[in-house]
Amino acid sequence: MEWKGRRQSDNVEDQRGASMGGSPLGRGGFRIPVGGGGRRGGGLGIGGIIVILIICWITGINPLSLLSGELGMDGSGFEQQQQTTGNRAPANDDTTAFVRTVLAETEDTWNGIFQANGQQYQEPVLVLFSGQVNSACGFASSATGPFYCPGDHKLYLDTNFFKELEQRFEAAGDFAEAYVIAHEVGHHVQNLLGILPKFNQARQRMSEADANRMSVRVELQADCFAGVWGKFTQQKGILDTGDLDEALNAAQQIGDDTLQKRSQGYVVPESFNHGTSAQRARWFKRGFDTGDMKSCDTFSGNV
Repeated sequence: MEWKGRRQSDNVEDQRGASMGGSPLGRGGFRIPVGGGGRRGGGLGIGGIIVILIICWITGINPLSLLSGELGMDGSGFEQQQQTTGNRAPANDDTTAFVRTVLAETEDTWNGIFQANGQQYQEPVLVLFSGQVNSACGFASSATGPFYCPGDHKLYLDTNFFKELEQRFEAAGDFAEAYVIAHEVGHHVQNLLGILPKFNQARQRMSEADANRMSVRVELQADCFAGVWGKFTQQKGILDTGDLDEALNAAQQIGDDTLQKRSQGYVVPESFNHGTSAQRARWFKRGFDTGDMKSCDTFSGNV
């Protein structure tokens, strides 16, 4: 990916080297999985709501008009306690520049898409952290992996995850790393469209199995949205040969089935909450092939 020399986003907060305290992540954060298993809790009804919302968007009805008030979850109740230490990473290192550039590329893509549909895109903030961080979704450590918090509209990334992506998950390459960021931005797009607020509200009434099944559809749509961004990036002529393969490999390496096989030697399909390797790669590729978010309806039919 030819990213050097391109515009860098100003929507990055560098909290690396800060000391955090707080409660465990558990208020609707959407993350890149780093291990097997599922975690959801509690009647059904979200499926029809989300399908109607998606159909409205596809047919030209503005889904944003269905919402009132501020998008996202209430993030109250979590105090952030920070104390800067002397161990901050340099603000101008290559990794920071890469992250800022990829975020800028997602801003260009989604600003254009939203504008073409008569809407205004609200750019998210990406928080860089090291070790641990506190968000409106609660406290998280690096073991959580990259995640998006609907409560504060922010993406959270410990850049050491990129090393883990290469060494532990065997998914090397800058476009694999860019896919991780674009996936979390995909969740932000879902938040703006009203999909995440409705899912977060409804899953509290779902059984764990039903919530996991719906979560898979949410995650696969974020993969598809990441693919849409990839298509726009390709059209700019800044992708190298092999970049698409890097992203597809990353999607496959973090599928629920692959992660569970790696961690415990067997799979438990009812616990899947992000999708299988084949599903994740297929939906990213669909977004990449079409460049059209209307093709990302993961809520109708089989996935």
